[in-house]
Amino acid sequence: QVQLVESGGGLVQAGGSLRLACAASGRGINRYLMAWFRQAPEKEREFVAAIWLSSGSSNYADSVKGRFSILGDSAKNTAYLQMNSLRPSDTAVYYCAASATGLWPTRESTYYYWGQGTQVTVSS
Repeated sequence: QVQLVESGGGLVQAGGSLRLACAASGRGINRYLMAWFRQAPEKEREFVAAIWLSSGSSNYADSVKGRFSILGDSAKNTAYLQMNSLRPSDTAVYYCAASATGLWPTRESTYYYWGQGTQVTVSS
């Protein structure tokens, strides 16, 4: 059984930074693909970034490239999302997800395990 616990959300002004953390537990989790998705009010959940904990290989959504960085610590089984130059449009609930297969990193259906979500609010 894999469990994911997110932390680090909050309120920040536009242009500011936040770092989210996703602590994972479970057998073999350090070989998993871990990702961040987000869901804004009245919008569908969308892919943000993903990383293989074992290799560090990563993917990003175009909307966050150059502003967000996903980092993995395989020793701590934790994935981080460093968010810089935040915009009001980044306001959403951010979810951590994990997959043992990772065939399509940007697709929700790839991920079996999900965290409870953490709110990020960016004020203008």
